Amino acid sequence: QKKLVESGGGLVQPGDSLRLSCAASGFSFDDYAVAWFRQAPGKEREGVSCIRYSDGWPDYADSVKGRFTISKDNAKNTVYLQIDDLKPEDTAVYYCAADGTYYTMATMSSHYRYLDIWGQGTLVTVSS
Repeated sequence: QKKLVESGGGLVQPGDSLRLSCAASGFSFDDYAVAWFRQAPGKEREGVSCIRYSDGWPDYADSVKGRFTISKDNAKNTVYLQIDDLKPEDTAVYYCAADGTYYTMATMSSHYRYLDIWGQGTLVTVSS
């Protein structure tokens, strides 16, 4: 069974950094792009970053450029999202998703309802 498991969320203070992990089980990321989305209470799901696993090509939403970094570890079949200088508005459930067709942030965002595999999410709360 193909599955994604996110981890690394928690309660942090403004200005802190956090690294989220998205691990695949039951399949390899090799033929997929992997995206991170977030959903804050009462708001729509927002795509923040994605990576084309085959060559590591990253893409970011304009709103997070400069603070978010996506990366991968081939040996661990895992994608990471490093978030620096966390702000209260970053508070959300962060989800990862994998898809075999779309690989840009724009296309993965516009087709998010149809992406192949989703994780269960990890909560990030930024508060002093």
